Amino acid sequence: MRIATYNVNGINGRLPRLLEWLEETRPDVACLQELKAPQEKFPEAALEKAGYGAVWVGMPRWHGVALLARGCEPVETRRELPGDPNDAQARYVEAAVNGVLIGCLYLPNGNPQPGPKFDYKLAWMKRLNDYAAELLGAQVPAVLAGDYNVVPTDFDIYNTRSWLDNALLQPEARQAYAALLDQGWTDALRHLYPDGRIYTFWDYFRNAYARDAGLRIDHFLLSPELVPMLKACGVDRDVRGREGASDHAPAWIELNR
Repeated sequence: MRIATYNVNGINGRLPRLLEWLEETRPDVACLQELKAPQEKFPEAALEKAGYGAVWVGMPRWHGVALLARGCEPVETRRELPGDPNDAQARYVEAAVNGVLIGCLYLPNGNPQPGPKFDYKLAWMKRLNDYAAELLGAQVPAVLAGDYNVVPTDFDIYNTRSWLDNALLQPEARQAYAALLDQGWTDALRHLYPDGRIYTFWDYFRNAYARDAGLRIDHFLLSPELVPMLKACGVDRDVRGREGASDHAPAWIELNR
């Protein structure tokens, strides 16, 4: 079972790139972030033609998440992160696919910091940690996949020099991410490649992709039930170098199921 995550940075504007990647790699599940499209503008028909059922939460201009399943309809279980009924930002959708509960998330960026956007990021992470603990308590095979907007350690970035004030590297965000691991979740990419230089994001500026000036901010967290099934993972980094590409590359894991 191949599960992928991909921040598409505008699903309609980059639909040809998305469809191209789906055809090439055929993931069983694809978690998408930053749709930047209202609910009614999601390209459901094009994705259905490509062989994917979908659940999604859209939002005009900003945010938005979707979960695609190849050859079947994902069984939606949740379309918001619990803990704040007044939070209207489209950042979480969850569904069951082939016996695995998959949460697709787009964690707040938090810039500029300090300030209200960073406060919102930390509050959202607190809600995520609380809900993640509930999932572990239920002992269900679960994956929390998506754009976490957190660089877990200095090893996960090409160079910290120009990013020291960025919300992605702040100690509070890193501590919240580490707390998820302390609960019992496993960072899949780092589990299989503890010493690998793995990036999933390259800025559009300063020729970052060509220089491999990347960051690892797209993650898969696995519940204990799935860790023994993890057999492979990687990043389709060449997708980032294509014309009209997102500034993220798709990442993926493979589970023996």
